[in-house]
Amino acid sequence: MQPNRPASMLAAALMVAALPVAAKKPDAGEASFHALYKQLVEINTTLSVGSCTEAAQAMQARLVEAGIPAADTQVLVPAERPKDGNLVATIKGSDPAAKAILLLAHLDVVEAKREDWVRDPFKLVEEDGWFYARGASDDKAMAAVFTDSLIRYHKEGFKPRRDIRLMLTCGEETSDTFDGVEWLMKEHPELTRAAFALNEGAGGELDAHGKPVALQVQAGEKVYQDFRLEVTDKGGHSSRPTKKNPIYALSTALGRIAAYQFPISLNDATRGYFKAQLELAPQAVAEDIKAVLADPPDAAAADRLWTLNPGWNSMLRTTCVATMVDAGHAPNALPQRAGANVNCRILPGVPLEAVKNTLARLVDDADITITAIGEPSPVGNAPNLSPAIMEPVRKVAESIWPGVAIVPTMSTGATDGRFLNAAGTPTYGLSGMFHDVEGSHAHGLNERIRVKSLLDGRRFLYEVVKLYANAKE
Repeated sequence: MQPNRPASMLAAALMVAALPVAAKKPDAGEASFHALYKQLVEINTTLSVGSCTEAAQAMQARLVEAGIPAADTQVLVPAERPKDGNLVATIKGSDPAAKAILLLAHLDVVEAKREDWVRDPFKLVEEDGWFYARGASDDKAMAAVFTDSLIRYHKEGFKPRRDIRLMLTCGEETSDTFDGVEWLMKEHPELTRAAFALNEGAGGELDAHGKPVALQVQAGEKVYQDFRLEVTDKGGHSSRPTKKNPIYALSTALGRIAAYQFPISLNDATRGYFKAQLELAPQAVAEDIKAVLADPPDAAAADRLWTLNPGWNSMLRTTCVATMVDAGHAPNALPQRAGANVNCRILPGVPLEAVKNTLARLVDDADITITAIGEPSPVGNAPNLSPAIMEPVRKVAESIWPGVAIVPTMSTGATDGRFLNAAGTPTYGLSGMFHDVEGSHAHGLNERIRVKSLLDGRRFLYEVVKLYANAKE
């Protein structure tokens, strides 16, 4: 997953307001957590040579060794994909009528070549206060924390009101090949139904001095969709140009798409995000944010914000942009074909067909075909950031990071949450794991996470899940 990070100016603006971090209480279980985390990180789970099944079985063994009944854990493996196993484990609640909480994390990681990395990507290295390895952050940090939390709940005799269901899945990074969440929803739908799910997709922002200043809560994510635009002709000799040229036709169409901006549309998360920015941004920027939040939104103000931060524009609206073009077959021949890929990132709740229809209207050329590429992603609405979700976050965050800002956000990338949201299970990105402005290097070289951030996230998720699990609503 590609992290959705707030603008770096967020951290800079909050530096002055940040308060000292509360002293962390010693935790005798940190050594066992470290061993679990190290074991998980060092199991290669890439698509090419790795095995999610091995990782799922290792985490299942940890749960069973801790005393969780084996019958409450299962590794589910597609018959045709023996290395793509998924772990599901449950701490049973006292109220059978209450829907479960789903703790979702993915076991698979992006490919990594040893020759490109400073350190072996499949050996956990602790250095200068950081953990380095492929998957150290994305997403084995959350997978390890959630597994560790179940062990801790069981050992302390915690009896939640509702089931706490752990789901560690395979294929999030290569969902075009296989996706464990999608497979589980089809083959074992009863396991994926829940009141809501906690997932990757949000972290926290550190200032230049390493102090936590903004904790993100992600609600909703954009839908990825490529469209192929193509126009053909009989071609001919370049010395005899005709009035119909596929390259010119395609260029005109792409120019029309480039000139168009989809309408601004805010949801709970994005409205909350920009309201938070009002308190953080310089006055001139804050005035533009106010104008965008108004009804109707000010297009000129939105354009200025786009220039300042392209990520803000992406949060405001659906976007479609040309990313690849191909045309012609010889320098001395009229083109017989011209095509382009237009990549769209679609706001939650917007039908794919509506976006395709908009592109067709903009192109306004019956000779240009527009085809959706790949399996369409499921479309779901952004979940509400209700008090039942936000109050436990605020309570636990204040106890760990006094004064930290709670910032709603929407992911402009994509996670497995898209499947659950579309199926009616609200899915929230929440980790409590903070990064500096450089980020975790997820998907890139020398992926990392601060040791303190991982341990703080462990404490945060452990405590906030307990509050959710005992909530009456």
